[in-house]
Amino acid sequence: MSADDCLFCKMVAGQIPVTKIYEDEVVLAFLDIGPISDGHTLVIPKQHFEKLHDCPPELLGRVGSQLGKIAGAVTAAMNSDGYNVLCNNGRAAGQLIEHLHFHIIPRNTGDGVFDRWPAYKYEQGKIELIAKEIRKKL
Repeated sequence: MSADDCLFCKMVAGQIPVTKIYEDEVVLAFLDIGPISDGHTLVIPKQHFEKLHDCPPELLGRVGSQLGKIAGAVTAAMNSDGYNVLCNNGRAAGQLIEHLHFHIIPRNTGDGVFDRWPAYKYEQGKIELIAKEIRKKL
């Protein structure tokens, strides 16, 4: 997807209205219009990158440096017990807008959001094989 067709790029350009939480020269944070909980906020780099690994490290650092401040403000404002920070990359991972973005999702004890983490155990020896394959790609 090109930046010209990107919903989030249009938001950055002011072509689509958003409820802004924070903005600087690199980062835009706004309330999600389809929230999982009250205060669900999206944090994006203003420059178009589709996935986390596409974003240059220095720019990613600038975005990341604001995540904590924004998450703290969202959590305090919503009087939440905690929060999740999520970044979905690719359709298989649930990314609906092909522009890098981070979700800050305020959470409260017993809210039922993400109440089951689908963890499992590796078969004997598989963990080292997988680690070896990943290390080869670094």
